[in-house]
Amino acid sequence: MNELKGIHHVTAITSSAEKNYAFFTNVLGMRLVKKTVNQDDIQTYHLFFADDKGSAGTDMTFFDFPGIPKGTHGTNEIYKTAFRVPTDEALDYWIKRFDKYDVKHRGIKEQFGKKTLSFVDFDDQQYMLISDEHNKGIASGIPWQNGPVPLEFSITGLGPIHIRIAEFDRLKEVLEKAMLMREIDKAGSLHLFEMGEGGNGAQVIVEHNLLLPSGQQGFGTVHHVAFRVEDTAALNEWISRMQNLRFNTSGYVDRFFFESLYARVAQGILFEWATDGPGFLGDEPYETVGEKLSLPPFLESQRQQIEQMVRPIDTVRSTRTIEKEYL
Repeated sequence: MNELKGIHHVTAITSSAEKNYAFFTNVLGMRLVKKTVNQDDIQTYHLFFADDKGSAGTDMTFFDFPGIPKGTHGTNEIYKTAFRVPTDEALDYWIKRFDKYDVKHRGIKEQFGKKTLSFVDFDDQQYMLISDEHNKGIASGIPWQNGPVPLEFSITGLGPIHIRIAEFDRLKEVLEKAMLMREIDKAGSLHLFEMGEGGNGAQVIVEHNLLLPSGQQGFGTVHHVAFRVEDTAALNEWISRMQNLRFNTSGYVDRFFFESLYARVAQGILFEWATDGPGFLGDEPYETVGEKLSLPPFLESQRQQIEQMVRPIDTVRSTRTIEKEYL
């Protein structure tokens, strides 16, 4: 059985695609590599922010559901998304950057031997930067070369995903026995699980939390997390495995940019398995990726209808010079 390779992407919900684009582009310095729509709800934008080349394991994506209420944080939710930065020194830069842009943060702390910096966006979406300085394991991505953040401090990919859960023993069994992860450390109510080559890009932090009420999904919360599989053959193995273990799954899903499987593994916790390819650069030039509305072939015939439903968002960057901000 092919092990999971690491985190593939995290998908969350935003109250505003425009504010979301500005925050990830101008503040976090991540590259918009795809501006498309939710394939199951075509009136809804789906934005993908990643590294310079849209590599698997580097992207956070957002749905912009019209009229959705604000979510609430609690237990039984995918609570926090982490991003990798190269060094401990980079976190000092990010403190200055967050202060400049009035981003609420909690200062630098240590978690499982790594320096971290937790922060929130305008929706109270929960994030964390984590230093790769003492990290070993799966490689990270390439920072956005033309973004505003100096390359030596830039975000390079996804770090550990933080899940809060009431029924910890049940989720532990799912992670270890069904998904072949391994618990490698514990600190109080926090349990660190690892997959594949391990390291920041292949870890899940599970918090056993019986005190908080269950979180309610809405804008400002995570919709699902996806894990990396090599290719279609590996995905098919996982489809068979999860169905044989009697999980209720989506079966095979073709998302064009990657192929997927979905399964709800616990209350409030939706997991996806996603192939590393084909990726995001196949249908747009590298220089202008993410600047136009991109549709998979099976939605192309509906382009005129879709473009009338989704409002225009200016995501053109190729004609602008974005200066690096040394603080």
